[in-house]
Amino acid sequence: MRVLIGLGNPTVQYQATRHNVGWDAITRLSDDFRIPLDLKKHKAVCGKGMIEGEKVVLAQPLTYMNLSGESVRELMDFYKVTPQDIIIIYDDISLEVGQLRIRMKGSAGGHNGIKSIISHLGTDEFPRIKIGVGDKPKNWDLADYVLSKFQSEEQPVIREALKDASDACKMIITSGMEAAMNHFNRKNN
Repeated sequence: MRVLIGLGNPTVQYQATRHNVGWDAITRLSDDFRIPLDLKKHKAVCGKGMIEGEKVVLAQPLTYMNLSGESVRELMDFYKVTPQDIIIIYDDISLEVGQLRIRMKGSAGGHNGIKSIISHLGTDEFPRIKIGVGDKPKNWDLADYVLSKFQSEEQPVIREALKDASDACKMIITSGMEAAMNHFNRKNN
């Protein structure tokens, strides 16, 4: 079993913002694999289904970003999975808009959602898919930037990145992390 978790903030004002790209990736997975997001538990909106014969749970934490670890811990404990059985999908300002970077482990890199997860799990060794949202422009506050919406010219790029993130999850499940990293990390160079 895999638990795929997309980070974001739960209220309407955060929809379609850079910081919610992880949530958007879960919505894309829900659409691609016909897994309804119809449960509210473990401090998340969840859906259960199958991807390529593997049982999966999709989750969008309803905690705010800074408390994402609470939901991730509850999901892991309830489904009795290890950190290696989860995939965290989230935004990364150090990557160009739409660029994917898949990693097996790593630091929080200043991302408060990842900091919270590392704190609640006691490890930074869990699979993750980072989706680039671009670096903040000069003179912008970081919080204002990540909570801003994508520009119209960026929207097709992000739609493609969400498709890639969905495909990457499928590849991780069918072929493993190494194959997905080799394919998607190279694709972005």
